[in-house]
Order: sequence, then structure tokens, then C-alpha cells
Amino acid sequence: MVNENGKSLISKIMPRNRFKDIMRHLRFDYKGTRMERVGTDKFAAISNVWGSFVANCIKSFNPGRYITIDEQLFPTKTRCCFLQYIATKPDKFGIKFWVACDLKSKYVCNIIPYLGKDPSRPMRERLSENVVMKLMEPLLDKGRSVTTDNFFTSVSLARQLLSRKTTLLGTENKIRRELPESVKKPLDRNEFSTQVFSTSGATLTVYAPKRKKTVCILSSMHSVVETGDNKKKKPNTITDYKSMKCGVDVMDQMVREYSVRSGTRRWPVGVFYNMIDIAALNAYVLYQACTGVKERRVDFLVELASELAQGHMGAETAKKDNRLRQQPLTPGKGKRAMCQVNCRCKSNHATVRCVDCYKYTCGKCRMEIAWQCQVCADSVM
Repeated sequence: MVNENGKSLISKIMPRNRFKDIMRHLRFDYKGTRMERVGTDKFAAISNVWGSFVANCIKSFNPGRYITIDEQLFPTKTRCCFLQYIATKPDKFGIKFWVACDLKSKYVCNIIPYLGKDPSRPMRERLSENVVMKLMEPLLDKGRSVTTDNFFTSVSLARQLLSRKTTLLGTENKIRRELPESVKKPLDRNEFSTQVFSTSGATLTVYAPKRKKTVCILSSMHSVVETGDNKKKKPNTITDYKSMKCGVDVMDQMVREYSVRSGTRRWPVGVFYNMIDIAALNAYVLYQACTGVKERRVDFLVELASELAQGHMGAETAKKDNRLRQQPLTPGKGKRAMCQVNCRCKSNHATVRCVDCYKYTCGKCRMEIAWQCQVCADSVM
């Protein structure tokens, strides 16, 4: 991060050793009571800070009609009991989060960490349905539409959401028991053919892009399924799903493009890095929504970092100036001080202070002013 003159601002914020010391002792809870809280909350090491962050994300923005729900894998190999391995991800290991994201702005509306088996979840309720209902709880009853992948989508979930004035659109896994047997079997279908099944409150579209390949789309948003006029004859449920499924994936790409993530062996610090990245993205969305100014995200992040550091830098500068002002005019009788102007002159001794910045100044850093008599000074004026 550099300023207008090309000089680095990072070194002016704080010394490197102080930053390392802060990161070494960074904690987000009281360690004395952590063992008691871990018994009921695996996320206890950062749960208080995380809860405040999520609450601010929910209340700070009113998302649009279309919401995308998917998983995010924050890459890390720190030791924790809920570390996940997902072979299909670029980074195989990490902490998994369930994310609800606004489709248009990519604002993170709600986010939940996956901590393994949840004892509070009802026995007969699927994990996917429980996650979707938790993520959508602040956004229900407002006529929104949710897009999910085949892990979440089911008829029972569509009915639950529909009872809360929310529609569902997503691909459905063919192993679901609720699907008709004709859909589960790999039949030899006509290429680009479409078959539609309907039930109370939901429509199942089975599209065959190839002869022995089918795609199942469950929708409570479409009452009528229409096919296109082109060669592939794609139904509108397929085209709508393709345009709405990418919210969380694009958000994850944007977050990882400009990240504060660094190497760490402690998972709370890794979660904190992810929290800062998401907060920066949400701040960018809010800035554009409130001001209407279109600005590159990298420029916004640099400006944001500068403004956040400005208060700290101003306080440190004031403390330093106060210490310099309290220095005596001369080091003392028979004593000499080190030069405080240039770091390369610290071995040089000084006996006088600058009248402007109050720093002890050696002979190399001092500017001599020629003396004038009163007559010459009056003539110049």
C-alpha cells in the first residue's frame, strides 16, 4: 500500500515487531472460561466476535429478490475438530461455511460455519433443510427466491419455503426417494427433450442435453415451463438456474482476489481473516449502494485501509510530538543527545533542538541561517 508520493504507508502505521507481537497474542475471547464454553459451542474461541459480525451483516443491507445459497471453503490447514476435506475444491482442506449471498451485488447476507454434527437439529430434519432455513430466517416472508444446488434442493424444503412466502429453484439429486422411478433410471431419451412433473407447490423439469444424460430442476418459482425456440430447446427453468446459481461462487472469487489471509497455525485467526475479507466486500457493496459511485474495488480497499489507519497514525504522531515537545532545549550541561532527524545520523551527537519539530539535530542535518544586523533586516523589509 503506497500513498500519492509512492512512499509506503505500511511502515508508518506500526513497526514490524509490534505487528508480530500483536498477532502472536491475538485472542477473541477469555481463555479462562473457554473450556466450559467449548462443551456447548465448538466455535467458542471466536463466537462472540463472529456473532456480532453476522448480526451487522444482516441488519446493514436489504438484499434483492434473488438469494443464492452455497458452501464456501476457507483454505487453511490449522488444527481444529471441524476441518473439512473437499476434493473438488482448488484448496482441498479448509473450514467450511454455509453462505447466503445476494445475487446481484454479491453481498453476504448471512453465513454459518459448519462445525460437524449439530445436537440442536431435530432427528428427522435433513442437514440441508436445516441450513437453508437458518440462513434464510432473517429474509423470509418477503417474496424472495432462493437458488440452491443438488445438496440442498428437495420437495420438502420447497414446501417449507413456500409456506414462508419464499420460492425455491435448484438442481435435485437423482438419488432422492421423492423422484419418480422413470427419472432415476438412465433411459435412452431423445436429445434436447424436456419432461415436466408437477406436485403441490413445485414443478420438476427433466431436461436431456444428451441422449443418456438428464438434468433435474425443481422449482416453486415457475408455474409454467416453457422451452426455447433454438436448437437445444432449453426450458426456462434451466436458463434461469444457470443465471442465478453463481452468486456465492463469484463472491468467493472476489474475496480471494484481494485477501488479508496469511499463514497461521490457529484456526480462530484464520476465521478472523475470512471475516475481514467478507467485511471488506460488504463495505464495498454498501459504499456503492449509498453513494452511487462506481469505483474499482482495489482503489476502494486502499482508501479504506488508509482511512482506518489514519486515526491510529494521527494518535501516534500526536504522542510523538508531545514527547518531543517535552524534551529540554539542550540535553543538559556536559551531555549530548543522538540526532533524531535522520535514521542514518543516529551515531551523530546533537546539542540543540529544531524550533519547528523539536527534534535534536546534528550538524549534518542542521540548516544554518545567516545573521543579519538590524539595519540590513529593516532594509530588506
